[in-house]
Amino acid sequence: MTSGPTLFSRARAEIVDLHHFFFEWYRTVSADKTHFGRFESVIGDGFRMIPPSGKILDRDAVLDYVRANRATCGSDFLISTDDIRAGWESDDTIIVSYIEIQHRGGKHSRRQASAVFTTRSSAPNGVEWRHLHETWLQMPEG
Repeated sequence: MTSGPTLFSRARAEIVDLHHFFFEWYRTVSADKTHFGRFESVIGDGFRMIPPSGKILDRDAVLDYVRANRATCGSDFLISTDDIRAGWESDDTIIVSYIEIQHRGGKHSRRQASAVFTTRSSAPNGVEWRHLHETWLQMPEG
């Protein structure tokens, strides 16, 4: 009997897939073909984000920010993730860390992120984002 994908493999797939959504959503050349519902469906109720600025954003603020920034990047925009690692884990919750790399408007940046995921069978990868905390490793510079 197989038990299916591990919680970590589902969270890792979600991180990769969501950043692919950002790649498509923010680029002017692909935004029209990108469905916002994919993003909205994986951001759990009570979600909180702490971006590098330190400000605490609730779910609605994050959704509004991403929605408002649709198609704001040119074709040079790139976003990717690296060094995805599992942290603490229980039966239905996991903390995962990763590095986000961006190239936007001729500037490069890198962020260290820690995310909390819980299981949700209706989500595309079987997990939803509950908390995200980011800090600069490399601030945007050209």
